Amino acid sequence: MDTVTVNMELPRDVLLAADISTVSASAEIIKFLAIHMFKERLISFGKAAELAGMDKLTFMELLGRKGISLNYDVDDYEEDLNTLRSLDL
Repeated sequence: MDTVTVNMELPRDVLLAADISTVSASAEIIKFLAIHMFKERLISFGKAAELAGMDKLTFMELLGRKGISLNYDVDDYEEDLNTLRSLDL
């Protein structure tokens, strides 16, 4: 995956209010971004899981804990189908 580095400053009290440690802030914010982008249908389920740094099952469980339904669409199906084909089973 080609990446871009984004630096940002957040007020410490925002992290405290969200119960996010400064050690895990980057990873947690990336997960929030992945969830939001998926929920808004800006990226597919597979891309959101990849962005969050999780396998699909773990990301699906995270969405479930957050009460977010899975919007499995044609793009997701095709991505999964291509993955299965590449496994050469």
